[in-house]
Amino acid sequence: MRTLPNEMVTVLAQNRRTADEIVYWMVCDRTTEGSFVDTYLLLSRESLTMVSSGGQPSQEKNYKGFVRKQKDKASLKTVSSGPWTMESIRLDQLDAVSVVNLVASGMIVVKEEGKEKVVAAFTNEHMSRAAKLTTLFKKLKNNEEIDSQELAEEESASCPKCGMIYPDKGRKVCPKCIKKHAIFTRLLSFAGKYKVSIFFIVLFMLLNSGTGLVIPYLQGTVLFDQALGGEGTFAGKIGLVVLLIVAFRTLSLLFGVFFGMIIAKTAALVSFDLKSSVFSSMQRLSLNFFQRKQTGQLMTRVNNDATELQYFFVDGLSYFIVNAMNIIGITAILLVMDWKLTLLCFLPLPIVFYIVRKVFPRLWRLSWRRHRKVSALNSIISDTIRGTRVVKAFGKEQQEIERFQKANLSFSHAEQTVNKMGGTVFPVLNLLTQTGGILIWAFGGWMVMKDQFTFGQVLTFVNYMYMLYGPIQFMNNIVNWWSHCMSAAQRIFEIQDAVPEVAEKMDAVELTEMKGDIVVRNVVFGYEPNKAILKEVSMHAKPGQMIGVVGHSGAGKSTLVNLISRLYDVNEGEIRIDGINVKDMTTASLRKHIGIVSQDVYVFSGSIAENIAYADPECTVDDIIYAAKIANAHDYIEKLPDGYDTIIGTGGYNLSGGEKQRLSIARAILHNPKVLILDEATASLDTETELQIQEALDSLIKGRTTIAIAHRLSTLRNADYLLVMDHGKVVEAGTHDELMAKEGTYHGLVKKHDEALKMKEVVIA
Repeated sequence: MRTLPNEMVTVLAQNRRTADEIVYWMVCDRTTEGSFVDTYLLLSRESLTMVSSGGQPSQEKNYKGFVRKQKDKASLKTVSSGPWTMESIRLDQLDAVSVVNLVASGMIVVKEEGKEKVVAAFTNEHMSRAAKLTTLFKKLKNNEEIDSQELAEEESASCPKCGMIYPDKGRKVCPKCIKKHAIFTRLLSFAGKYKVSIFFIVLFMLLNSGTGLVIPYLQGTVLFDQALGGEGTFAGKIGLVVLLIVAFRTLSLLFGVFFGMIIAKTAALVSFDLKSSVFSSMQRLSLNFFQRKQTGQLMTRVNNDATELQYFFVDGLSYFIVNAMNIIGITAILLVMDWKLTLLCFLPLPIVFYIVRKVFPRLWRLSWRRHRKVSALNSIISDTIRGTRVVKAFGKEQQEIERFQKANLSFSHAEQTVNKMGGTVFPVLNLLTQTGGILIWAFGGWMVMKDQFTFGQVLTFVNYMYMLYGPIQFMNNIVNWWSHCMSAAQRIFEIQDAVPEVAEKMDAVELTEMKGDIVVRNVVFGYEPNKAILKEVSMHAKPGQMIGVVGHSGAGKSTLVNLISRLYDVNEGEIRIDGINVKDMTTASLRKHIGIVSQDVYVFSGSIAENIAYADPECTVDDIIYAAKIANAHDYIEKLPDGYDTIIGTGGYNLSGGEKQRLSIARAILHNPKVLILDEATASLDTETELQIQEALDSLIKGRTTIAIAHRLSTLRNADYLLVMDHGKVVEAGTHDELMAKEGTYHGLVKKHDEALKMKEVVIA
């Protein structure tokens, strides 16, 4: 449990109480009238205590705390905490403590002697703690033991510096306060894998630059002042000077070819490794992560962001090192030749550095904005392509075009903003850096006229200055490059650092065999705090039994089977298979023994044989055919153009719903699980196809523990046991005959089902 604030410890001490007796506490930051002020709820084994601040309520709240008035310049200061008023209610006087959900907020309601009253209100930031408070109250009320794990606190969800809520739960990184040099340092750690290639790239780049640095001296001082001027070592040796120029140019070209070849190979390897790293990181994340993200956004991160980082490792890092060395080398040569003229040429550089410092943060933000817009655009393209059937069925092509145009226009504006800034700032920077060349011709020519400089020296100086323009221009553009790379790196690190909500324990049990004994005990689960989908659900499936789960849509049936296969973790209660909590098993061994056949069958792009063999890639052709025969799929597969080699999925042969379902059953048969989950496996199929699917399912469930969900109750008449769910609770349980005899909820469902079948027969007749 989090440490109780000092002010609360003082208040308790003043009332002859200690912090040790507090089992759980939370802060409620709203008043029931909608203003903002702190109220602490302290839960002990004997009472629930409300400690309210006597400070003046605020009408506003920012990330760091409460503010007084919008016009008040000192509004960022938090409201004074005291004095405090305290009220306690004994637990034996309380009938219930519950949470009422409001818009972006909630209220704590207590029921005392049959009367309900609101004791505190809070913003959604505290919803999870409020839900835990009500759960712990129930346990204390029922004299149940509280597990230490239930008191374990989640780490702070907001930045301690600015108070901003972290975008990704479990990753304590604030986009607002993150240090950009920290991202750069982390990126450099990835460069270790390519250090040999980068070393040779930099080496050949330096040799290319080194040989190139000799050429201006040969073309200027040596050629004009010595060879043509008749003085010095190369007096009159024009042919030799020309030969040396050609030789050094050839060496420079060869070194350039060498590092170009290495860059081409390294770039492909870096791109491959980065995309593999991002994709692998995504695979370990929980199902909830993918439900929160759009497909287009994730595709952008795998492709675009990985390509941006490829430039960082291959082009950016190596060219930065070489250009930095070039700037240092050329500057040293110019200083040796004439330090006064060199300093005169560098006069515009302070202005350049000032502009870069101002532009850098702006470009960073614009780069993020452009990424968000292109992700939204990709998401619309992905959604429209995947949902083409729905779009055309409803005749919404024009609406989709307008939706795309809107997102495309938004991206275009973001792109234009970036390009306008780049198109304005970088030419100005280039003009400032090239001003040095004009100054050299002006003052250098004046010095030649006064016999203080030779023409060859001026020409050499000018050539070196022009050689300096390239590296300086690169350093100017590095702002844009840096912004793109750091933004891409931050997005990729978000994927790599994301914590899966369903995590495997370090000492997880490897289950080699499974009997199929499933016990669900008092399970409570909700996708959001205080919005439980399942409420105190319990069931027991013995090995080899078939358990049917029935109920209206939204009753929590699919959620229950998702928890058994541990696609999500329960909030309360436990699920055990063969006496072992599913949280204590390795994910691989759990999924190895559980097979799922659902209503929504996904077909991968590939052959039919590959789709069936997805469950066991090491299987033989005979195994695939055997599974297809049991699933009643062999006959229709043989009639296809290429049989088992027929390509299906995107761009391939289109299968009907029944054919896909039988393919899914064949996949499950090949998987050979000990626990089988049938989630509406025969829904949305015609009667004849349903009979074929049901025949295949009857072959599949033999000898397996089966949990079947079905709207068509006729498919569950032979179940060993039935659970009837309504609004997240098990309202009835028993065999078909027992439940029919009760004439309760199940009896009503069967009656409605039979009436619907009779109506269908009348319509057909």
